[in-house]
Amino acid sequence: MYHISIPEITTQTLAVKLNKAGERSVLNGHPWIFSDSILKINKEGSSGDIAIIFSQHRNQVIGVGLYDLDSPIRIKMIHHGSGAKLNAAFFEEKIQKAYSIRQALLKTNTNSYRLLFGENDGFPGFIADVYANVLVIKLYSAIWYPFLNELLDHLIISSQCDCVVLRLSRKLQQQDQYNLKDGQVIYGVLENDVVEFVEHDVTFTANVIKGHKTGYFLDHRANRKRVGELSKGKTVLDVFSYAGGFSVHALANNAKEVTSLDISKHALELALANGRLNPHNGKHHILAGDAFSEMRTLISEKKTFEVVVIDPPSFAKSAKEVEIAKKKYAELAFLGAKLTSKGGMLVLASCSSRVSAEDFFEINKKTLQSQPKKYTMIDATAHDIDHPISFKEGAYLKCGYYKF
Repeated sequence: MYHISIPEITTQTLAVKLNKAGERSVLNGHPWIFSDSILKINKEGSSGDIAIIFSQHRNQVIGVGLYDLDSPIRIKMIHHGSGAKLNAAFFEEKIQKAYSIRQALLKTNTNSYRLLFGENDGFPGFIADVYANVLVIKLYSAIWYPFLNELLDHLIISSQCDCVVLRLSRKLQQQDQYNLKDGQVIYGVLENDVVEFVEHDVTFTANVIKGHKTGYFLDHRANRKRVGELSKGKTVLDVFSYAGGFSVHALANNAKEVTSLDISKHALELALANGRLNPHNGKHHILAGDAFSEMRTLISEKKTFEVVVIDPPSFAKSAKEVEIAKKKYAELAFLGAKLTSKGGMLVLASCSSRVSAEDFFEINKKTLQSQPKKYTMIDATAHDIDHPISFKEGAYLKCGYYKF
């Protein structure tokens, strides 16, 4: 039973024609139409209105999107090609398609996954994450309010969850529409804000009401599993550890000693708590402070580790920050190499979408070649299976494995 009543929101249908660049973008399957690409629109639109895109010359339908009055990305595409009716069957088919992509993951001992990954699954500005029996919806755009009731029904059936939590972006929180609040339990009963879940046999928790994003970062799951497998009997340093994703996998796989480094003492407490959820015999140390300065201190103390993982937050949230981000990645690679013992493994990751994988791996290559230790790049990875990529800007995660 739903605990909220979302009002019936009447949508208009807009007829839209684009300039050549915008039309080409739609024909190439891109999900974003910027306001400056719109040549003609038959009426003034509101967020959530259905935008039918017509070709300039033949006047044929080439796609359907949702109009977003509050964003420079004025139309967010949800269908490419000839016309589509946005009814229950349309959304059910899209959700089922997304769910089928995750099937291989769900055959493992894992009950946490991303069911809908925004634009990449055809739902721009809409995230749906599952933690055990709890479905967490995060909305980044008001375009979905008119369709929310219908989508929830299909998502609950697909995920088989018995509780739904609504999370809202800061912009939507500020708009304060339809009596919807961030962190609302909108369906079922949430027994505890902190939900236990499993990824590849390892137990974690997510605070689905107040945690970052939807409560946890699911995209690195495959890399966490791999680091765990590499850590058996070894010493491990997990830099920017947050709630201890890499640390806990290492401990659960019988690492000898793990050090979690993060600037947030609260995050480190979560890391310790997550570690205790899993049986292990290794020692778990925490180190609170700025990652760069703490790594330099460890180097000055001549400390080294057999596995070093460096997974920083996004350094380039805007285009003007890209060059600074690249310098930070180079510095982290240099410091990481210093802290990795002979025969050890250095794992370098980036979640900055504005720094391409090509640039990131080239930065690491140049930096590691400039230091005296010989190394081999073992592998380069990207998103896990529940974070499929359907357009260039949708790709952000990259991770390199370097053996010394």
